Amino acid sequence: MSEKIIIASDSTSDLSPELIARYNVQILPLGVALGDKQYTDGVDIDPDFIYAYYEKNGELPKTSAINLAAASAFFKKLTADGSTVIFFAISSQMSSTFQNVRLAAQDFDRVFVVDTQNLSTGGGLLVIKAAEMAAAGNSAEEIVSACEQAVPCVDASFVIDSLEFLHKGGRCSAVAAFGANLLRLKPCIVVRNGKMGVSKKYRGNYAEVLKKYVAEQIGDASDIDLSHVFITHAGCDAAVYEACIETVKQLAPVQEVHLTRAGCTISSHCGRNTLGVLFIRNHPIA
Repeated sequence: MSEKIIIASDSTSDLSPELIARYNVQILPLGVALGDKQYTDGVDIDPDFIYAYYEKNGELPKTSAINLAAASAFFKKLTADGSTVIFFAISSQMSSTFQNVRLAAQDFDRVFVVDTQNLSTGGGLLVIKAAEMAAAGNSAEEIVSACEQAVPCVDASFVIDSLEFLHKGGRCSAVAAFGANLLRLKPCIVVRNGKMGVSKKYRGNYAEVLKKYVAEQIGDASDIDLSHVFITHAGCDAAVYEACIETVKQLAPVQEVHLTRAGCTISSHCGRNTLGVLFIRNHPIA
C-alpha cells in the first residue's frame, strides 16, 4: 500500500484558493501585526485591508514567522492518520519560518521540510510540482529530491510601480525613492540565492513597462518549463494583468498561465501595483 502524501506550505506561497483546492494543499499562515492588533495572514486580513489602513494611518504591518508550537500542532493534525507531509517554506534568508518548521518536523517520522529559497509563487511553483509528482505516485523522497534540485531553477521577479512601501519599510533610502519617482523608474526585484535584489530599472508608463518586462523574461521560452507560468500581482488593474497574460500566451505555448493575487507579505513590502512573472527554468539560473 502506497503512503498518503500531503503537500503543505506556509501562506507566503500565494496560491489562489482554486489552486489550493485543486492540489489539496494545506496552508499554515504567518502572523501579521498591524496597529495594536494581531492577525492571521489570509484568514482575517488581506492586502486591501493593509492598503486601506496605510492610507488612513501611514503605518505598514509587520509579518511574524510561524512559531514552533504552531508548526508542531499543524504537523500533529496532518500526520494523525499516518500521512507523510512535505512542507514548503519561505526562504530561510527572509524569515525564521523555515528553521522553526524544520525543528518542529524533527518530532515526526515522515515530515519533510523544503527551503524554497524563494517567496510568493516562486515557492508556489515548487508546491505544484510536488503535488503533481505525488499524484503520479512518486515517493516523498523522490519528490523532495526533485524539488530541491528545482530550487535554483525558479525564476522569480517583480516590477514595482512605486518605492513608497519599500521606503516606508526601511528597505530603500528617501533619496533613492525620490530619485526613482522623479525619473519614473520602475525597479525589477529578483530573487536569487534566497535573497531579493534589484536586477534592472525600467522607465516610463507602468503598463508599457510591464509588457516589456514580461517579454524580456519569457524571451524565446527555450529554457522554460512550459507547464506552469504565474502572473502574480498586488492589486493591479485588470487591464494591466490581462495584457501581461496575453503577452505570455503570445510568446510561449504555456500549458497553464495562472493569475494570482499576492498575499500580505509581498503586498506589505512592495505595495500596490507590483506584478511579477514567475516560472521554472530547465536549468539553474546563473
